[in-house]
Amino acid sequence: MATLLVAALPLAMPARAADCAPGVKDADLIKAGTLVMSTNPTLPPLQYVDKSGDLVGMRIELGRDLAKRLCLAPEFVKIDFAAMVPGLQSGRWDVIDTGIFFTPERAKIMQMIPYESQAISISVPPGASDAIRAPQDLDGKTVGVEIGGFEESKTKALDADLKAKGGKGLTIRTFDSFALAYQALRAGQVDAVTSIDSVAKAYADRGDFKRAISGLYPTPVALAFKSRPLAEAVLAALKAMQADGTYGKLFARYGVVPVDTLAVAGPTG
Repeated sequence: MATLLVAALPLAMPARAADCAPGVKDADLIKAGTLVMSTNPTLPPLQYVDKSGDLVGMRIELGRDLAKRLCLAPEFVKIDFAAMVPGLQSGRWDVIDTGIFFTPERAKIMQMIPYESQAISISVPPGASDAIRAPQDLDGKTVGVEIGGFEESKTKALDADLKAKGGKGLTIRTFDSFALAYQALRAGQVDAVTSIDSVAKAYADRGDFKRAISGLYPTPVALAFKSRPLAEAVLAALKAMQADGTYGKLFARYGVVPVDTLAVAGPTG
């Protein structure tokens, strides 16, 4: 069961200027004048806690910029991924800012703005042989993955595919966060970990683990909302970031591929 890690992290920002009109009505927010965003800070370099204890990363910077453009105070809630969609639906936060993978099924229950392209990687210990070069090489292996996300569903799909082809399939171990999955990999409790490309690359660049496979199941990831008016306001802010170049520069700095055409997908009723 997902647990709340930290109740909230309000981030200081200058008091509103007299001419700063919020870009969204308080009625469309859970807290007046504030953009409350959930994130699971276990995905360097996209969202994580640095050595100073500060919440940092590309998606954190994006959330702060969006709040500023809407003349709202940014506030982040650190929470395990499995609790994010239920928390959004129950009104615990305004935005899921964790790079949730876009699927048509998810767009039926919440507002989504696909903005970033990601794919899945397989990480192995740094000293592992080159025996794992393709998905079929994972047959019979124990694979760790964060519970409740796109990565888990695709790991299960790979398991089913391997079994359908006469293989042993995978032993899948789920964890509350990617950080715990990678700890298990370091401890030798799993043979590999499924995560997104950016995270696996960050670990590989640091020499912690080796990225054996990458680029699997490329899919857009999104910001998610309960409120349609808030989603439309954020969409306008994102397009303003595109127009002034901030959007492209942010993604380029982190080596992430942005989605060129931005739009809200979700229930209209």
